[in-house]
Amino acid sequence: IGTIGSNVLGTASVLEALRLSEHPCTAVLITSDKAYDNIEQIWGYKENDALGGKDIYSGSKGAAELIIKSYFESFFKSSNCLVRIGIARAGNVIGGGDWAKDRLVVDAMLAWRDREKVQVRSPNSTRPWQHVLEPLSGYLQLGCELVNNPLLHGESFNFGPKADQDRTVLQLLDACKDYWDLSAEEAYEVKKSGTFNEAVMLRLNCDKALSILNWQANLDFDETVKFTSEWYYCFYHGGDIQEKTLLQLEKYKELARTRNLSWMA
Repeated sequence: IGTIGSNVLGTASVLEALRLSEHPCTAVLITSDKAYDNIEQIWGYKENDALGGKDIYSGSKGAAELIIKSYFESFFKSSNCLVRIGIARAGNVIGGGDWAKDRLVVDAMLAWRDREKVQVRSPNSTRPWQHVLEPLSGYLQLGCELVNNPLLHGESFNFGPKADQDRTVLQLLDACKDYWDLSAEEAYEVKKSGTFNEAVMLRLNCDKALSILNWQANLDFDETVKFTSEWYYCFYHGGDIQEKTLLQLEKYKELARTRNLSWMA
């Protein structure tokens, strides 16, 4: 109920505030890749694929998308509306500053701080992992383009990592543990559970973001792991986490400029 209340009624509350506002406003509404009805297809889901989900979280994200569509069609679609909205979908996000419960990297870093093993329930689940700065750069790009281009009003966009980012849970943990100087035996223990519905694969097709927003991901898998692991290691070992965060932001921008990513301009 808490999940449904947050994702469905919370989204409706934001939309209602936008409806009642008398100020020009551009809003980027962020749901999740879990909003898609995951049928375990091997190719990436596109923005016009079916929404929904088998678990409560996915269902609530799909429901939030329906609420957004309803508000758009009912209140925001007219040409004289002061509000413009865009919808962003992303997932499999890792990176410093995440403290959410039952999250793979968060649980691993906390366990490793205490020199304990992290419990892994779905070692072979494969995800296209991306650093948190990737979708954030996409959301900002969407907002900027939305201000200048009314044709994007009400459009949805996927934001995901480079095509070669797919790794299993164990492959991610194996890469992260090296920054903590741990062996596999010290780092994790596979303990499968039948409690959760765990998708084997969930990948997004981000061609629309590239073709319309000129946005594409910046970091490769090794850089994603490095940014994430070093941030938590710094935090748990008493380092200057503000400095670390700012340095990572600058490094992210430097890499984007070096790679001539057009959105960085």
